[in-house]
Amino acid sequence: MLNHLNITKPLISYYKQNEKSKSNILIEKVLNGENIAIVSDAGTPGISDPGEEIVKEAIKNGIEIIPIPGACALINALISSGLNTKEFVFVGFLPVNKKEKQGKLEDVKKLKQTLIFYEAPHKLINTLKSISEILGDRKIVLAREITKIHEEYIRGKISDILKKYENPKGEFVIIIEGSKISKQEEKQKELSNLSLEEHYEYYENLKYEKKDIIKQIAKDRNTNKNEIYQHFLNRK
Repeated sequence: MLNHLNITKPLISYYKQNEKSKSNILIEKVLNGENIAIVSDAGTPGISDPGEEIVKEAIKNGIEIIPIPGACALINALISSGLNTKEFVFVGFLPVNKKEKQGKLEDVKKLKQTLIFYEAPHKLINTLKSISEILGDRKIVLAREITKIHEEYIRGKISDILKKYENPKGEFVIIIEGSKISKQEEKQKELSNLSLEEHYEYYENLKYEKKDIIKQIAKDRNTNKNEIYQHFLNRK
């Protein structure tokens, strides 16, 4: 880009592995009167991309930060997705470690907001399988190669996309609809996972009368209240 615009300026390589060490050098140059621009070959600096560390250091040193709007994959993908744009949660890249990835997905499982992830092509299929296992078979949009010549949007349920999409290429943004489960349904699901004794104790702590506890447990578990009553009767 600089060559195209006939701009001749020194370039310093700045990436994740050297971000902290190079930040100090660059801050020193600014303090000595130079101006520095952070540019990225793809995406927006600071958004799942180096830039966050030097911004923090610049603020500490009273240096002015001037953002210049440019292509941001997550925003472009979201507004073209057809999913809810009013509220969203940007997660970025999921952890590589399987257990940590599952933990992160569990953290966002109940969120009602649209969820946005970044993913590399060679990890996409396994990531979609993990998302389906933990979040369920939701509507998603895969936005591929945003602002590039092969830009593409793949829309549908995760299960349908996994059946049809075998050889992903390019960088992906994954946009997922938020949870549709109501708070009442969530609570009922949590309670139904308790043992009957734990379930009874839950309502007992809320000062319910015995007959009301039996009735409420039966409602939560969608079963006959006589069965619940008999269970506790047999334990006496």
